[in-house]
Amino acid sequence: MGLAELFLIAWQGILSNRLRSGLTVLGIVIGIASVITLMGIGEGAKLEAEKQVQALGVNLIYIRPGSSGTSGVSMGQGTAPTLTYEDVLAIKENCPAAEDVAAQYTSSFQIQVGEKNTSTTVVGTDPSFPDIRNFHTAQGRFFTVQEANDSARVCAIGDGVVEDLFSGGSAIGKKMLIRGELFTVVGVMEHKGANATGDQDDQVFIPIQTGYSTLFGLNLVSGRAVKSILVQAKAGEDLQAQFQITNLLRLRHNIQSPDGDDFTIRTQMDILQTAQSITGVFALLLGATASISLLVGGIGIMNIMLVSVTERTREIGIRKAIGAKFRDILMQFVFEAIILSLTGGILGILLGLGSAYWVGSLGQWKTVVTAPSVVLSFLVSLGIGLFFGIYPARKAALLDPIVALRSE
Repeated sequence: MGLAELFLIAWQGILSNRLRSGLTVLGIVIGIASVITLMGIGEGAKLEAEKQVQALGVNLIYIRPGSSGTSGVSMGQGTAPTLTYEDVLAIKENCPAAEDVAAQYTSSFQIQVGEKNTSTTVVGTDPSFPDIRNFHTAQGRFFTVQEANDSARVCAIGDGVVEDLFSGGSAIGKKMLIRGELFTVVGVMEHKGANATGDQDDQVFIPIQTGYSTLFGLNLVSGRAVKSILVQAKAGEDLQAQFQITNLLRLRHNIQSPDGDDFTIRTQMDILQTAQSITGVFALLLGATASISLLVGGIGIMNIMLVSVTERTREIGIRKAIGAKFRDILMQFVFEAIILSLTGGILGILLGLGSAYWVGSLGQWKTVVTAPSVVLSFLVSLGIGLFFGIYPARKAALLDPIVALRSE
């Protein structure tokens, strides 16, 4: 029996009960569409995580102080005043693999413009901050090296602060009070949105030297403490820069053993790998959830085929009595299962592509449907037809023709 004849007989068997066949196909459609849509969401989440990490800058190295303790309880990384502005200057002078360095000292203060006031994050930093963090001004400018050296009372503010205190109007050249100290706005930062560390648009940037003299003060033990240090490594020298910084800080802080480090160094690649591992687990969970729908669809195919074998026992007996072989009966029912699953697979792929696009248009990030996920879905639909169709087909092929002809 040729393939064309097998296909025709299988198609006639499917059309003999259209409602049942349609419901079977629907189960596969939902399963395949779910897999494509959810995998698209997972891939989109991965790309969004990579995009956010890359938006932080290029070849970045983050240095944070160690943790302080109270009554034997650690207060968390970054709470001890173990890094100073002198460490920043030492890295600039003694680490040739470091392209540029910027200190950061952050604190929350009340800010006032006229009768309006708000509480926001004030960041004391260096003029190199915008280039290192890839966070530039959209209006005006950032403060200069000369202004930083002179401890000038100037600031650049996020567009969220502009909205709160200046009602979205121009802020350049305007005065604002930060904890009672008068500052002049020289720039407005570009819109960045929120990330894991908070709202980047709700910040005020001032020269760190100005901060020490007016807002932050000096730590009695460490002097000019910093909350973090940003280092931009030269291209291709991330590991070398990390090695140089680690050794320099251990030497400056009289640390003999790596276990005694009072600072933590993380590269941008470390952050990216962490983000990718998290989103990878997220994508895996989504895929596993969608696979359950496929499993249910496959079980539906097997159930329908078993019912079909039972209902068509007499037909099978007649076909075997007039010469149909074991292989002919087997292939007939296998073809029926494959046609059902492939039809559901193709419709499911189309529905999945449409659903992924629709979800992406509503969500916070775009969904990304990759070619491998579509090919995998198609192969899975084919595999479902074979796997769940073979048992009912074999059961039909093994029927005794005498017993089959006697059935009603």
